[in-house]
Amino acid sequence: MNWQQIVDPFDNIALSALAAAIPIVFIFWALAIKRMKGHKASLMALLIAIVVVTAMYRMPLQLSLLSALYGALYGIFPICWIILGAVYLFNLTVKSGQFEIIKDFMMSITPDRRLQAILIAFSFGAFLEGASGFGAPIAISTAVLVGFGFNPLYAAGLCLIANTAPVAFGAIGTPIITAAKIADLPEMAISQLVGRTLPFLSVVVPFYLVVMMAGFRKSLEVLPAILVSGITFAFFQWYTSNHLGPMLPDVIAGLASIISLIMLLKYWKPKNIWRFREESKEPGTAAVIRYPPAKICRAWSPFFVMTIIVVAWGIAPVKAALNAMGRIEFYIPGLQNAILEPTGSPLAVEPFEFNFLSAPGTGLLVAALVSLPLMGLRFKEAVTVFFQTLNQLKFPFITIALVMGFAFVARNAGMSMTIAMALASTGRMFPFFSPMLGWLGVFLTGSDTSSNALFCKLQYNSAQATGVDPLVTVSANASGGVTGKMISPQSIAIGAASAGLTGQESNLFRFTVKHSFVMLMVICVITMLQAYWIKWMVPEYKLVTEMAATATKDLSTGFMYLLAVALLLALLSAAILLLNRSRKKYYSQP
Repeated sequence: MNWQQIVDPFDNIALSALAAAIPIVFIFWALAIKRMKGHKASLMALLIAIVVVTAMYRMPLQLSLLSALYGALYGIFPICWIILGAVYLFNLTVKSGQFEIIKDFMMSITPDRRLQAILIAFSFGAFLEGASGFGAPIAISTAVLVGFGFNPLYAAGLCLIANTAPVAFGAIGTPIITAAKIADLPEMAISQLVGRTLPFLSVVVPFYLVVMMAGFRKSLEVLPAILVSGITFAFFQWYTSNHLGPMLPDVIAGLASIISLIMLLKYWKPKNIWRFREESKEPGTAAVIRYPPAKICRAWSPFFVMTIIVVAWGIAPVKAALNAMGRIEFYIPGLQNAILEPTGSPLAVEPFEFNFLSAPGTGLLVAALVSLPLMGLRFKEAVTVFFQTLNQLKFPFITIALVMGFAFVARNAGMSMTIAMALASTGRMFPFFSPMLGWLGVFLTGSDTSSNALFCKLQYNSAQATGVDPLVTVSANASGGVTGKMISPQSIAIGAASAGLTGQESNLFRFTVKHSFVMLMVICVITMLQAYWIKWMVPEYKLVTEMAATATKDLSTGFMYLLAVALLLALLSAAILLLNRSRKKYYSQP
């Protein structure tokens, strides 16, 4: 028995869009006004969505429940699996005492909270987004800032807002690659236009973060650091995306921003050290502990190992090799080919992929286990920390599973497409509204990749119908989507869990929501200008009629990559341990 999607159940697209928006409006109300706990708000939103699709869209209850099950499974794996690996790695560094060394090292660079926020939330977070994505940057950078002594709400909120700049090029360029495949446009052209749009946002994000923390006047005290960090990141984001492609902008720009800021701080310091009100007013009274380079390298080694492994896990040949060794695929019984699009063709429902070896979360767990000798932890202690981490994340995992269940119900029932069609009916104003589709997609799914998969074909068709270059609106889907990440219930749950704010998701949502709309409006205006007035920003390209698979299936190359990574990790571990041992007789252990 098949069921066909109904995009306009009331034969009035505006009225149908209002009905489709009921669960979304509820989430906003529950978190921003009612201040409901995240898992409760997500459960009620899912139940409301099921009622809407069965009563108004006439979707069979069985299909809506199966869609919710599929979404919940996707939320657990790979998303929760990634978060578990990221938070577990951080918790191990805390348990081993190595994080105290990292904290003292960062304090020796700068004890100023404003500069620490730029370094960790913006630059380091962007680097992690480029390497892994899918929530890991928010989890790790939030946990690090809380470990430094940041106010937990500010730590999570700053990391969510800072994560805006790099999202479109996250996870080795996966969102751009997905947009290109869905819209049948050149990958490089989308990369170039997104890379000419987002730097306008990237250059101001560090300033934005500091103003949020300390106010406008206090932000001027660290203006040199703000400019160096923002301009460096924006330049390399533009240059890499326009000349190398979508895979490395975040990695290169993040590293460049970190290095340039550290170099600046060697020769320049702010006149006044700023801290939160609840902290000591005399931060300089305690002596800064300085460690030898070997100890600092050892403390940072888990993150060095994580970077190498996560980047390797993102390379196509490595993925192919790992998938060849272990991967399970299966369709949800009763869902495959059961839903028809309005055109009558079956809705593409991908099989659930349990790629337990090639998943980024597995890479993070491998990094944690490889780092155990470097941190001086026994395996028994690591097992204890693992179960403690699971207990820490139980409610955020429930929230994420429920949110993804809601997202899949909205997609399979056609609710998302109803709202999209309403925005697409705005005619020549559509370029202004096209980033809102990306924003909506990321709000629902927590992923710019998923948003691009959901809406980029509609963006392409709507642009052609209104006489706008499709490249503008397809790219706007990716650019606008980044502004929705900070308020996605999935991202809110990750940030709250990492900051120890489980159950206080509503406070975090209220902290970020207005900033999401401000940044969305900036992208909307830029897109409108690109469509009609500053067309010179749009790169020239040739339409692609047949998209070839870009990922190579050369397993031998993948195994060679894995061997090289293993050797590199072995050399790194040996060097750090030898350096630390040689210094041991000269320096006392902390």
